[in-house]
Amino acid sequence: MNKINIIIAREFLTRVRKKSFIIASLLGPIIMGAVLFLPAYFAMNSQGSKSFVVIDESEQMETLFVSDEDIEYRYVIMSLEEAKRDLRENDADGLIYIPAFNVEDPKGFILYATSNQSLSTISDIERKIDNYIEEIRLEASGLDKAIIDSFKVNIEVSTINLSETGAEQESSSGAATVIGYIASFLIYMFVFIYGAMCMRGVIEEKNSRIVEVILSSVKPFELMMGKVIGIAMVGLTQFVLWILLTGAVTMGVSAVMVSDGAEMAQVAAGDNIIQMEPTLIENAFSALGAVNFPLVIGAFLFYFIGGYLLYGALFAAIGSASDSDADAQQFIFPVTAPLIVSIISLSIVLEDPHGSIAFWMSIIPFTSPIIMMMRIPFGVAPWELILSMSMLILGFLFTLWIAGRIYRIGILMHGTKVNWKILAKWFMTSDEM
Repeated sequence: MNKINIIIAREFLTRVRKKSFIIASLLGPIIMGAVLFLPAYFAMNSQGSKSFVVIDESEQMETLFVSDEDIEYRYVIMSLEEAKRDLRENDADGLIYIPAFNVEDPKGFILYATSNQSLSTISDIERKIDNYIEEIRLEASGLDKAIIDSFKVNIEVSTINLSETGAEQESSSGAATVIGYIASFLIYMFVFIYGAMCMRGVIEEKNSRIVEVILSSVKPFELMMGKVIGIAMVGLTQFVLWILLTGAVTMGVSAVMVSDGAEMAQVAAGDNIIQMEPTLIENAFSALGAVNFPLVIGAFLFYFIGGYLLYGALFAAIGSASDSDADAQQFIFPVTAPLIVSIISLSIVLEDPHGSIAFWMSIIPFTSPIIMMMRIPFGVAPWELILSMSMLILGFLFTLWIAGRIYRIGILMHGTKVNWKILAKWFMTSDEM
């Protein structure tokens, strides 16, 4: 055990001291923050400096399009052909053409643009026209729009889970879905990235022949275990750093964007924002409060590490049987196929988190790290969680046994084109790990 600890320390310290690890640890949160916030930032600022020319042949919508600080609307009196020619010569982004239309069958509205306009811009124009025609129809029928609006309701159904003991627990499918997806994808990425790192590390040591020197003082199994666990610690360390730094970046950026978003919402909605904002915030906190975060975090760490150890041992075995990354490709897909199937099956699990497919995939060790993390936020029976964890531990021991039998022979083999038949032979002829 002491030799394994030495190998673990060597693997860990060697990798965390590399510039690539430090750079990746610092850039990871920045990239995550950019992925999360840049689309929202661009969406919030995409409407700036737009200008539209409006031709209203119906003479009914002279006041419909009102300019604001984001979009300028300019009504003109000229023929459509003249307006289209002018559009190509001036700085306007588009031309809104309103024909003389029949209120009962409104058709012929056209947006001419110098470039493709965003869906939000087109939707905003359509919404303005829809609302205006709706008001005209209501007036013609003698109906009061305010009365009709008062009939509209927005029902929210609260979901409460009942346990076998009768205890009630508020739940939120939306929050559970988001948390489940994030946790599942993180495990999927972690296993692939650090499993491949483990495989490449074994291949590099094998090709440099340094492994022959190392094996003179340690057993192949000890070397494999030390490498697998050491890289697991590297991944866990980097993940913790990413979480801490991403949290700091997210808090800073979100504070700025919330301030900007509040300003825009205030301009768009006026005093209504005062009534809406507390409700939205309360709903968000209520949804998050319904999630059992201690259970989610604890289970995530278990499946995060357990999933990597299970696949990491197999990646190490693949590395020992290969002289290059190209040689290893033939083995990678069959080994990682359960991971790929798991990530593809998330939508099926989401439709029925407690169905038979979701249950069995959360019990099978090769798929449980991803599928069970999708199910846990929705609530699972304690016996299911215990069974899943126990099976994952047994699965890790099983793959470790298989990988160890292959590793002790493959790590010393050079220049041999290995296939599945040869791997099976190594497995059968290796009597001790």
